[in-house]
Amino acid sequence: MTAARFEFATAGRIMAGPGRAQELPGVLTSLGSRVLVVTGADPARHGGLLAGLAQPAAVFPVAGEPTVELARAAVTAAREHGADVIAAIGGGSVIDTGKAAAMLLANGGDPLDYLEVVGSGRAIARPAAPCVAVPTTAGTGAEVTANAVLAVPSHRVKASLRSPFMIPRVALVDPLLTVSCPPPVTAASGLDALTQCLEPFVSVQATPLTDGLAREGLRHAGRGLRAAYADGSAVGPRADMALCSLLGGMALANAKLGAVHGLAGVVGGTADVPHGMACAALLVPVIEANVRALRSGRAHESGPPAAHVLDRYTEAARLLTGHSAASIEDGLAWIRETLTLLHVPGLAAFGLAPQQADDIAAQALVSSSMKGNPVPLTQADLAAILLQSL
Repeated sequence: MTAARFEFATAGRIMAGPGRAQELPGVLTSLGSRVLVVTGADPARHGGLLAGLAQPAAVFPVAGEPTVELARAAVTAAREHGADVIAAIGGGSVIDTGKAAAMLLANGGDPLDYLEVVGSGRAIARPAAPCVAVPTTAGTGAEVTANAVLAVPSHRVKASLRSPFMIPRVALVDPLLTVSCPPPVTAASGLDALTQCLEPFVSVQATPLTDGLAREGLRHAGRGLRAAYADGSAVGPRADMALCSLLGGMALANAKLGAVHGLAGVVGGTADVPHGMACAALLVPVIEANVRALRSGRAHESGPPAAHVLDRYTEAARLLTGHSAASIEDGLAWIRETLTLLHVPGLAAFGLAPQQADDIAAQALVSSSMKGNPVPLTQADLAAILLQSL
């Protein structure tokens, strides 16, 4: 293989470890004077983290997954408060809303001016306003990613605002904030984190830097996911999954994702399916489809040869299972067993029907996430994957 040509972008500062969230007031004070706090449906839950601010913060609650309308409302709230820094404290939906507001605050315009696929796709020209991302779930890695996913109900799809300028200024990752996550959220977010380490690891745009991050993330997922679900109060597994999410976020921001996320984005815009659950249901069928294609010699012309990607899947199986002789099939068995232990249903449980498969596959085929998939899957391949995931 030829020498790699790549670049790498991540948060300007990453602060990680138990108790680090207590440093949030000082971080915000160093970045601005008026804060908009984007948080979940219960803003009082994190009030203690902001007690040290010199000026009172305005609060913008996010009760569900972010939409174009929600992003508009968030930036309006920021402007009305005169905010010059945004703190996003919550899960991926909260952080994506905060990132979208920070970008719009600096660049102006409407979300549809910049959205991929369903919007104008205008380039984001200026760095976002300072944003401090404080995840309270271990899943999306949004604290270090270069995009924000917004639902566009009129198109029944989710699309991204995307630019390195959108990466938060500071990622403050404290696993103690995830201890209160209920088991279903732990399962959905953890399986999303695992997928976001695996897909960059086999991506056509993988680099030596993202490879190292993905490897370590998969190792932490294998060690922490089941344990965090079984005992949410155990700090060690929670720290494993917080690191898995962080590492996966850095990897995907620089190496792309694949067919799991290509399909999951459309699925989430079609039915009320939590993103992590969509990824979990799609993960095994996508791996199986990719491996079948790779074993028949199919691989992207712009990516590594099929044998190299198959070796990556084998290595991932060994990292997840902890067994040095594990095969791809052993890794698939571990994932299936994990889905059973974490009580992950098929997509039919969320109302998806077989007759929707072709339409979802057609939309997923043009998703930006598909660009990283190691195999050029067809619309028929994607429809078959979706039917298997039901």
